[in-house]
Amino acid sequence: MSALTWLLESQVQVAGSPVLVREIVGNVFGLASALLGLRRLVWAWPVGMIGNVLLFTVFLGGAFATPQAHDLYGQAGRQVFFFAVSVYGWWRWQSNRRASGGHAAAVAPRWATARERLTMLLVAAVGVAVAYPVLAALGSWGPLADAWILTGSLLATYGMARGWVEFWLVWIAVDAVGVPLLLRGGFYPSAAMYLIYGALCVWGFAAWWRTSRVGQPAVPFKTTYTEAVA
Repeated sequence: MSALTWLLESQVQVAGSPVLVREIVGNVFGLASALLGLRRLVWAWPVGMIGNVLLFTVFLGGAFATPQAHDLYGQAGRQVFFFAVSVYGWWRWQSNRRASGGHAAAVAPRWATARERLTMLLVAAVGVAVAYPVLAALGSWGPLADAWILTGSLLATYGMARGWVEFWLVWIAVDAVGVPLLLRGGFYPSAAMYLIYGALCVWGFAAWWRTSRVGQPAVPFKTTYTEAVA
């Protein structure tokens, strides 16, 4: 059995239920991405993209062999959008590093402006309103919760790329909805990881908030702010 075959087909028993190894591995990559993002390291993006590919196959139970056999189209779809937004985030953070001569963190955290916050609220409302009927028509399991998880996740990922402190709060709101949905669907590793993400988001929010109070410029490009990063 090749390593790829093992990754795609192997299962383990968790609390008496079969769980895909690729769901566990995909979530580990997601957690690693969040930790790297907390430290504002560019590697957060490519690491997260690997997790996106793996989790995409997990949440399409009808297309890929999964023990749950549930189709969470919002969860699967957000992996595709995550991948696309991550390309933007990777490019933006790389540009920030190059502009600083490689001596600064990849992004300078700041609070979103009033206009940016209003835009986020409008996008959230429109996104859920559009995604809900689409996901329901596709037969997604838990379409309303799935619609918010999809929309909120995209907002949070974009906010991370822009360096907005608020993106951590959006993630917490996504986790609060995602944990009960995933538990009901039997996606136990993902539900457990959402709980860990929630705790990590509280930590990340506090860390980025403290950094934003140092007095960094609002626009991260061409910043001279330096920080020792591992």
